[in-house]
Amino acid sequence: MTKTFEELGLSKPVLDAINELGYLTPTPVQEQAIPLVLEGRDVVAAAQTGTGKTAAFMLPILDRLPKAQRLSNKGRVLMEGPQGPLCLVITPTRELAQQIDGVAVAVSAQTGHRTITVTGGSRYDAQKKALTNGVDVLVATPGRLIDLMDKDIADLSNVQVLVLDEADRMLDMGFWPSVRKIVRQLKQERQTLFFSATIDQDIMRTASGLLSDPAFVQIAARGSTAEGVEQYIMPVEQSQQVEVLAELIERYFQGSERILVFTRTKQRADACYMRLSRMGYNAQVIHADRNQRQREHALEDFRAGRVNILVATDVLARGIDIVGVDGVVNFDVPSNPEDYVHRVGRTGRAGRKGYAITLLGPDEITPLREIEYLLGKLIEVYDLPDFPYRSGRIVPNPNRPTKRQAHTLFRGMSGGRGRR
Repeated sequence: MTKTFEELGLSKPVLDAINELGYLTPTPVQEQAIPLVLEGRDVVAAAQTGTGKTAAFMLPILDRLPKAQRLSNKGRVLMEGPQGPLCLVITPTRELAQQIDGVAVAVSAQTGHRTITVTGGSRYDAQKKALTNGVDVLVATPGRLIDLMDKDIADLSNVQVLVLDEADRMLDMGFWPSVRKIVRQLKQERQTLFFSATIDQDIMRTASGLLSDPAFVQIAARGSTAEGVEQYIMPVEQSQQVEVLAELIERYFQGSERILVFTRTKQRADACYMRLSRMGYNAQVIHADRNQRQREHALEDFRAGRVNILVATDVLARGIDIVGVDGVVNFDVPSNPEDYVHRVGRTGRAGRKGYAITLLGPDEITPLREIEYLLGKLIEVYDLPDFPYRSGRIVPNPNRPTKRQAHTLFRGMSGGRGRR
């Protein structure tokens, strides 16, 4: 039987914050992780996206974290205490940092803590002022934090709690040398928390020296996706991808308010976005080459419903909590099977129903098979009834075709593109 937040041992200020946030009952990862964090244990937690991992570490941290020294703008001591930050959260992307900041600020409004977030693309002077005046929780991306450390702006000597969020993604993105450089500035006597959608042996080997007798929370098996997401593949020639996507939007996702389209590269994201825009669709694009303001505006427009199609690279596949994403379309099959899990995890969140359709090109059979191996199941082929582009090539099949059979599906696909 699921426990209540009260039964997990959280204090009244944090419970008040939970009410403000609108949380009703703890998710499985929250129910298991919160008591361990409150005990001061090192924790390694793996759970699917959309299961409330951010609150699983932020609620208990702010419940037990002391407060750092506060200074006025003129340097006068307003409140005694150790120099902050006292908690450091490292995360790989600006979007994830902002999401964590949102939860931390909401809880801090009740507990009296101060939280700041430092990421690339933001001004140094504002971040320096905030760090100097006193901060309890620092949320940071690795690159900007090292810049602040090198400029002697960020002093991490009093950090009591270290959180590595999306630790596997940081390893994949090559951030681990930066993480180690940061950790060398921390004291040994601290609490360390690893939270991610997946924790594998590579991560544990890399990070084992950072942990002390950790407790493990494993909510979902590696490679699992939310039960409420219906997943399909749709064989299609690359030259027809945008037309097929448009047909899906018109017919399969008709009436949908939010559709996420994932591409493998920034160039293909831009090309897909521009084609959709020229076809009259209300779309936006987000990837690593867009500046901070452009990325923030794209996300905000998508969340607010001003834009109903967001084209993105995998920079958006991890941890971004956008309520009400009706479906995900993989414009390209991701080369990393784990990225498929994270992409699909953007829909069907918090028990809602969702849909994920992957457009499968003739040269993408191998990455598809790797995804299915990770998932431990076959993805059904989707047939769009009366499809105007040689629908005979798309054969409903309860069994995933072999590589040879799949290539057969693509023969005769060129030509006869039809009309919308």
